[in-house]
Amino acid sequence: LLDARAAVRRAGPEGITPLAICAAHAPAAVVARMLAAGAAADAVDDRGQTPLMWAAAAGRTEAMALLLTAGAAVNRVSKAGFTPLFFAIKSGVPAATEALLAAGTDPTHRGPEETSAAQLALYQHNPAAAALVIARGADLTARDRNGNQLLHAAAAEGDPALIALLLAKGADPNGLTGASRITWVTEANFGVPPPPVPPTPPLLVAAAHGRAEAMTLLLAAGADPHFVAADGTNVVLAAANGGSAAAMAVALDAAPAVDVADARGRTALHRLLGAGMPPDMAATMRLLADRGARTDIADRSGHTAAAIADTGLTDVKTLFHQVFAEPTPIRLAAARR
Repeated sequence: LLDARAAVRRAGPEGITPLAICAAHAPAAVVARMLAAGAAADAVDDRGQTPLMWAAAAGRTEAMALLLTAGAAVNRVSKAGFTPLFFAIKSGVPAATEALLAAGTDPTHRGPEETSAAQLALYQHNPAAAALVIARGADLTARDRNGNQLLHAAAAEGDPALIALLLAKGADPNGLTGASRITWVTEANFGVPPPPVPPTPPLLVAAAHGRAEAMTLLLAAGADPHFVAADGTNVVLAAANGGSAAAMAVALDAAPAVDVADARGRTALHRLLGAGMPPDMAATMRLLADRGARTDIADRSGHTAAAIADTGLTDVKTLFHQVFAEPTPIRLAAARR
């Protein structure tokens, strides 16, 4: 078609040009030939998106380089508020993000809901792109729509290199989350919004996501192991939510009270039993048993851990009775006394 001199500038539905489609899907040589034939590098479709944005969204770094050389604007903003950098981050290809940063894109641009490039990278589970943006400067105190600072989101993601970078840049290991800006829409037969999360430091976020290595980094950087949230959650109780034995071990080493209870009277064992059947449940339950966790403490509703186990999933009930029937180091020591 190019040999037959097809019209390279003619847009199709929604204003999308052949160059935009090729930038996302075709070999780089085709993009080069279309540009040489007069295709506009900065043609804008009905959504305000350019071929560079299409190429960035697909992580096509060779096409991106050709478009940039041809004069594509690196900081053009789409009608939705996104620059090519945001599309590159969404692609999941770190080299695409790196290419735009090298070309002079603005890493401080904020998209919809005041979302920064670094925040978007963490939303997209792209810690490599987040690190590239943060290395060039990012607001470490800004909170995203969930109320998280970058270190909170990184703690949930659990990438050690990104957490180390944020701490080196001065992120506060004891900074607290803020209020969520998300408006929940519910119906009578759907339910109610989740309860608000009280101000929480990165350590508890990491614990609740089972990120043991992140917890260790945060503690070494000065995270307070004795912090207790407004709902009574401490690091041990947060780790119970994550159901990770490695995270629970770090938590119990930092705050050794295994039977600490939250504002509703729930211990770590209560919370673990209410978490369904996480993959690491057996090891976590054995760790709690080894540390002397009691099964007879009643929460504010009068439920003990043993009662919860007996009325829960069959697999959980079986595991619970197996673990707490086994002799543990603490029980053996008590028996000797």
